[in-house]
Amino acid sequence: MRSNEIEILVNWGDTDKAGIVYYPNYFKWFDIAGHQFFRSCNLSPQSLEFERNIILPLLDVRCSFEKPLLYDDLITIHTEVEEIRQKTIKLRHQVFKGEIRTGFGYELRGWVKQTPDGIKAVVIPEEVKEILRENVHTNEKSARSRFNA
Repeated sequence: MRSNEIEILVNWGDTDKAGIVYYPNYFKWFDIAGHQFFRSCNLSPQSLEFERNIILPLLDVRCSFEKPLLYDDLITIHTEVEEIRQKTIKLRHQVFKGEIRTGFGYELRGWVKQTPDGIKAVVIPEEVKEILRENVHTNEKSARSRFNA
């Protein structure tokens, strides 16, 4: 299945009073990594919305924390397709500081069409499933500067 990696530098605002990354930031990083993953396979959420009226809402998310992260740590988020169902895509995320995994989890996203009558989950097209099933890995080291505030 397709996978992607991005780097992010832990910012001061990502930490709590003790100087340790505040746990909700993992969910923020999962979201960033998920959007970057879709961009890496030419399925940018913005393009999907404008060209196909498709949005990718978050339906479920989970994270397990293993090791603390601190201000100025450089992390790598590895994202891969874990499961493709008829109307959902599950992305697995793993966060690493160097070779040490600090946390992992997943996002479950719906394939949802926007219509004048509202939103409705629809079947993921076969050509999209094929793209997501490809054994392609992209590594975006330059992405880190875009995600530092």
